[in-house]
This record gives sequence, structure tokens and C-alpha cells, in this order.
Amino acid sequence: VHSPSDFFLITSVVYEKYHYYAYRVLKERGFPAYLPHYRRKVNRLLFRLVNYFRPKSLIEVGIGNGASIGYMRAACHTMDSVTLKGRDWAKTSRQLEEKLAEVHTLDCLHIGHTPFYKEVFELVLPYAGPRSCFIVGGIHESKEKRKWWEQIVASESTGITFDLYDIGLVFFDKARYKQHYIVNFL
Repeated sequence: VHSPSDFFLITSVVYEKYHYYAYRVLKERGFPAYLPHYRRKVNRLLFRLVNYFRPKSLIEVGIGNGASIGYMRAACHTMDSVTLKGRDWAKTSRQLEEKLAEVHTLDCLHIGHTPFYKEVFELVLPYAGPRSCFIVGGIHESKEKRKWWEQIVASESTGITFDLYDIGLVFFDKARYKQHYIVNFL
């Protein structure tokens, strides 16, 4: 990894081993140590990403138990965040469009465990700015999702991408050279 900022993200955020101030509190809240779609390790990474990027706005779309958004909110109390849950795409897309109407540029998107990952990404893509970070969960959970992830990586609309196996990170800064990293985060 030649880019200093990408190297820093990998070594100081992704691979960070220190016990953050909020981990104990989050554990005491009773979030399960393991969920079918995320491990505690991934939720702690979500915490560190939000702590590092300090987004003003975050939208999470998924059908989990609230652990992921709990970790992300603990990292940045000042951000405007919302979780959209449900298995009805018409309702979810309406809620998402209402939320997007409130922001000019979306700083952070977390696509958790949802069957609408493609639709969410396409709907939110026009709101991505040069400092936006989209976090996509379960990029290797199915053949279809892996193929879709490869299309995201190759897309002209995306910039730097990271494959962390459990999640994918997508950045949109067009001033930077397009690059894809595969990072061992098992």
C-alpha cells in the first residue's frame, strides 16, 4: 500500500488493537457477541471507522438487532443517524428518499443485512461526495453478492475500495487514483 492515507486507514483503524473507551459500555448494553451476519470484531471496526471519519450524517439499512448502529453512534454522538429496517422495499425506499432529501451529501452509508443491497446502493449513489464512505456488509455471503461487489469495485462511479471479507468499504474521491485493496481482516 503506497498511499499514506490508505496505509494509515489499514494500520491504525482496521488493524487497531487497543481497547477503546466505549467497548466496555457497549458490551454491558447486552449486544450479543455473535450475530449471523456480523461478529463483535466487525462492530468494533464500524465503531473505529466512524470514530476516524466523524461523519455528520449516517444512514444504516438492514434488519439486524441494532448492535451495529449502537457501535457507530457510540463513536460519534454528534452525527445525525438513522436505521431503516424492514423487508418491504417500497416502504424502505420511501423512508430512504425522505432521509436523503434532508442531506445534500451523505457522509456515511452502512448497508447491513438486507435483501435490498443493490437497490439501496443505487438509490444513495447520487448523494455520495468525495468524503463519503459506504460500508457494505456481507460482500462474500453469496455468489450473487460477490459478483455485485466486483461490479462496484470496477465501477467508474467509485474510487478507492477495500475488501475486508466481512465488509467492503467504498470511497468516492475522484481526485485520487482508483485503487482496490484486499485486506486480511478475518
